[in-house]
Amino acid sequence: MTPRRRRAPDESDVRVRPNPRGSRPRSKDRPLHADAVAAQVLTVDRGRYTCLLGGFSLALEQTDSEPGEDSGRLVTAMKARELGRAGVVVGDRVALVGDVSGAPGSLARIVRVEPRGSALRRSADDTDPIERVVVANADQLGVVISLAEPDPRPRLVDRCLVAAYDAGMDPLLVLTKADLREPDAFLASYAPLDVHWVVTRRSDDGEIEGLDEVRDRLAGRVTTLIGSSGVGKSTLVNALVPGATRTIGAVNDVTGRGRHTSTSALALRLPSGGWVIDTPGVRSFGLAHVDPDRIVAAFPDLAGGTVDCPRGCSHDEPDCGLDAWAASGGAGPAGPARLESLRRLLRSREGRADDQPSAG
Repeated sequence: MTPRRRRAPDESDVRVRPNPRGSRPRSKDRPLHADAVAAQVLTVDRGRYTCLLGGFSLALEQTDSEPGEDSGRLVTAMKARELGRAGVVVGDRVALVGDVSGAPGSLARIVRVEPRGSALRRSADDTDPIERVVVANADQLGVVISLAEPDPRPRLVDRCLVAAYDAGMDPLLVLTKADLREPDAFLASYAPLDVHWVVTRRSDDGEIEGLDEVRDRLAGRVTTLIGSSGVGKSTLVNALVPGATRTIGAVNDVTGRGRHTSTSALALRLPSGGWVIDTPGVRSFGLAHVDPDRIVAAFPDLAGGTVDCPRGCSHDEPDCGLDAWAASGGAGPAGPARLESLRRLLRSREGRADDQPSAG
């Protein structure tokens, strides 16, 4: 009997044993990490987070318990995979596991982001519905404005004020370079808003005058500083926090704009108490994420005039009650200018040109 020849094996002959680990149903439960330690993010750099154990906001709160011995240690961490696409920004209160010794080369994991007390948000422009959190858990927004070189940008200032009110943060106007131009004319348009302000100037010997007033306003607070490039924000931070060494840029003589020097947000402890978060210079501040009614509410000097508006008023149409309110002095002497500023924001928020009224 002729022996049967065996055929060469192919892939159909290969039997793969099921992997019992891979065949298990995936659980939606996440580890509780009950042993995680509390920290707060000071800065973010290419997927690495410098965190302060204990957190800077916790040190400003009045609590009955003393901070632990680990409080104040700096730890480098990465975001745990289980957080997915959840964003982590400067100011976030987080929970860390792993190596929290802070030793060179050590790396902890951020396994939880605690609920935010406040969040300063912006969008890329007024037509972009995606909001981006700039800083979390700050309670004051310092809008740094140069009175000259470069000139003030009232529209950007208004946008920052709206973002501050929307985030539940107290606004503070920080005016720089008063030695080049007096601040009275600029402050006149913001007097009805009752916004706190401080003024700094260069003395003849090059020292910055007005720093004591700035320190008083920042003491015991977590303050985010925001402003255009070239307004003197980094110079101010270096004066407030010796050793901060934030890079200082020059203003272009042709465009009048400053060069971006701070490339990432950074939280710094103030020697006089409190924390300041320096942010990169901005050239635009989109408000697509802010409801238009909240924009109006950010102008309390004008909000009282909306009671005479028709139902569904866009506040930028012929029958709007704000015109009569501003003309009668209900919003103070700066009322007409403030109303125009409000309407510029509403038009920009809706993607319309400044001279294009609402169809409503």
